[in-house]
Amino acid sequence: MIRLTLSQRLSAVFFGLLLVCCGALAWIQMRSTRMHELETVQRLSQGLADHIARSGELMDTRGMRDGNVRALFGKLMAVNPSVEVYLLDDQGRILGHDAPDGHLKRNRVDLAPVQALLRGEPLPILGDDPRSATARKVFNAAPLWVQGRQGGYIYVVLLGEQREALAANIAASASLRTALWSLAIVAVIGLLAGAIAFRWVTHPLRRLTRRIQSFDVDADNPPLPIPPTPLRPGERDELTILQHSFGQMAQRIDEQWQQLRQQDLQRRELVANISHDLRTPLSSLHGYLETLSLKDASLGTDERQRYLSIALSQSRKVGQLAQALFELARLEHGGVVLELQAFSLPDLVQDVFQKLELSAQARRQTLTADIPPGLPAVEADLGLIERVLTNLLDNAIRHTPEDGHISVTLRAAGDEVQVSVLDSGPGIAPERRANLFITPPALGSQRADSGGLGLLIVHRILQLHHRQIQLLDSREGARFVFSLAAAAGHHRGHQSGV
Repeated sequence: MIRLTLSQRLSAVFFGLLLVCCGALAWIQMRSTRMHELETVQRLSQGLADHIARSGELMDTRGMRDGNVRALFGKLMAVNPSVEVYLLDDQGRILGHDAPDGHLKRNRVDLAPVQALLRGEPLPILGDDPRSATARKVFNAAPLWVQGRQGGYIYVVLLGEQREALAANIAASASLRTALWSLAIVAVIGLLAGAIAFRWVTHPLRRLTRRIQSFDVDADNPPLPIPPTPLRPGERDELTILQHSFGQMAQRIDEQWQQLRQQDLQRRELVANISHDLRTPLSSLHGYLETLSLKDASLGTDERQRYLSIALSQSRKVGQLAQALFELARLEHGGVVLELQAFSLPDLVQDVFQKLELSAQARRQTLTADIPPGLPAVEADLGLIERVLTNLLDNAIRHTPEDGHISVTLRAAGDEVQVSVLDSGPGIAPERRANLFITPPALGSQRADSGGLGLLIVHRILQLHHRQIQLLDSREGARFVFSLAAAAGHHRGHQSGV
């Protein structure tokens, strides 16, 4: 099966339409020429029938004079074989003629065209051809008077049977030559017009093809993004719409590709940071265990206990990091299904405070909560939101100096409850805020701007709730803010001072 390209199909359609138009114009021209010829013949023959009517006694009071009619009609058709003369009565019936036997197909002629001709209506006027059951030809007619009364009509067919046969024979060869020349001319014109149309129609397609071929986001030097072709209001041109759609697609692909490259870079940084954080406690753990194994006999009880304590501490760090990685992997790959329920956010804040109270006391830090009365319940996954608060407060405790303070503020805002966690630590440098929830720095780092995997987990949990966490400016420390949807019909009052 032959498959044509879009441009080839368009060119074929255009060429076909061109041939149809040329054929229609040729038919109109031929018909116009034919009608002009008929009008010319009819005008030149005006008065012929009247002359015949006055040429002899064709009828008397007793009717048609058959001998006179045949003699006159025979002479006229011998002189001019292209005409056929008929004698009609006043009802249009054929009374006399000189047609060979079997050639007469009608015995009556419609008089309406005869009356129209006698009234002088515009030519050409076609009347019935007695030698054809259906044909109509140009004619001339005149009334035939008998002793002052109209006894009938002289009806002259101007393009008779013999003339039509001879004209058909002569025109056969001429028509063939004309048709061949016409086809040749039309073919040449069509080919030229088709070539022009092909280039004109396919120019936007070729331009779009070059744009598509040049678009390669994976090249060493990728081209600039292709802006979509602007569309006019109500645009219906399919090529323009296609170019606009391709421009939009190219922009989306470029943006998504840049996002993938950025995510790949972030993933590599994450792997490098995790490798660093694992290497540090594992090296320390291995070193102390090796020391215990080699110097077991020479170590005192206190020193052995100190080595074991350090090894256990490093082991806990590795375990916590592994648990955080496992939790982040489940969140990233859709392994967590939300279990939404209505619960009291102030009660949850109190539970998290109790869980982290000893860590804060060890650093002589103060935990406070500002909760207004009448705060509505929220609808979320209780376990995951507890993880969010735990990570934020644990991060604040680790990065707030001794004798510092950490506060949690809850506020109702329309159909949401806003949560704010503020600490009195050194804060986070502005240049690190953009990627704070995307790429963690080295997790074992002691830098104040290191959020570690905890903030990534917080960010992902809130994304699952269709929420965002923000780091807002504050006079001191870092202030993290997020909101949760209020549960419809659940309102519980609480006082501040947890």
